[in-house]
Amino acid sequence: MLTLLLSLSLLIWIVFNIDAAIGLRKLDALEKEPALEVGPLLSIIVAGRNEENHIQTSISSQLRQTYSNIEWILVNDRSVDQTGEAMEEMKRKDNRVKVLHIKELPDGWLGKNHALYKGAQNASGKWLLFTDADVNYETYAIAKALHYFERLHLDHLTVAPNLKGQGFWLKSFVGFFLFGFSYFKRPWTANNPRSKNGTGIGAFNLVSKQAYESFGTHEKIKMRPDDDLQLGMQMKRAGFNQRIATALELIEVKWYGNLNEALVGLEKNTFAGLNYRISMVLLAVFGVFYSHVLPFFTLFMPNKTISLLSAGNILAIGILYRAIIRKMTRFSPWMFVAFPLTGLIFIYSIIRASFLTFKRGGIVWRGTLYKLSELKNGNRQD
Repeated sequence: MLTLLLSLSLLIWIVFNIDAAIGLRKLDALEKEPALEVGPLLSIIVAGRNEENHIQTSISSQLRQTYSNIEWILVNDRSVDQTGEAMEEMKRKDNRVKVLHIKELPDGWLGKNHALYKGAQNASGKWLLFTDADVNYETYAIAKALHYFERLHLDHLTVAPNLKGQGFWLKSFVGFFLFGFSYFKRPWTANNPRSKNGTGIGAFNLVSKQAYESFGTHEKIKMRPDDDLQLGMQMKRAGFNQRIATALELIEVKWYGNLNEALVGLEKNTFAGLNYRISMVLLAVFGVFYSHVLPFFTLFMPNKTISLLSAGNILAIGILYRAIIRKMTRFSPWMFVAFPLTGLIFIYSIIRASFLTFKRGGIVWRGTLYKLSELKNGNRQD
């Protein structure tokens, strides 16, 4: 039985390697793109709740962009710290900045999704860029992205930034998460116009306003914690022209400060990504252990066939891991040495997030509890 499982796993990893080798070559790097110097108005929409530690640095990097025909819609989403005051200070310093203050959250909405929706309603640009309050931009980042957007006549562009992490275990965990997301969601297929598979990354979701409104705006995903991913997935499914590119030297985001913050941060997305189903949780736990962890344990078994199959699995995983990490991040592929341990940590994160969601009766996001029944209902409506 174990021989059969390892043989099947090896075959699957070989298929994944072939698919990724083809797909990753189709991921363009925005660093190689010319910069757009003059063009229509771009509206950058940033929603922030209790982001006083990040937002000034992020917006300051945006205000220094070489592409100047930009307005900023900063949305203070019920913050209880100095986020609103920081936004108002930036407005006083630059007349391109507008500030919205949201005091109450309507029923049937997640806070961030509602804030982005309200920001888009107040935007005047031909293009809308939804970005987070902790993202930092090099001066040519937006100009290059807009040139790429226009050159390919896109409706939606999402960009993979450089993920900044401190410490070996946080980087290893983030690398593992990105690895799993990449081969499971296959984001490179968004660049295939014949594929209905789409993707989206919260650090950079650029859309034409016409396509965004035609799609149905954030109202279509108003109860999705994975709003960035869902925006891209559902726009592609609806037939809009979409691409994903990388910008590792142009855009940077500090995803989490430490491993514990990463585990807490994934609480809101993990169960949603598994469609709020226990069966999917069990399948995910089994799948990760069987395909990511088990070969490292069976490698030293006395049965030579099992040992060789285990080595083949580890080699195939390592090749795929190296290809994805080198293309999608600036982390070292040598983090693979911790792969089985980070696999176990990831399994723990799945179980932890699912358990806490049931225990709390929903997810807690930025201090607000969203009931599980409402989340499931919103998931069915998508």
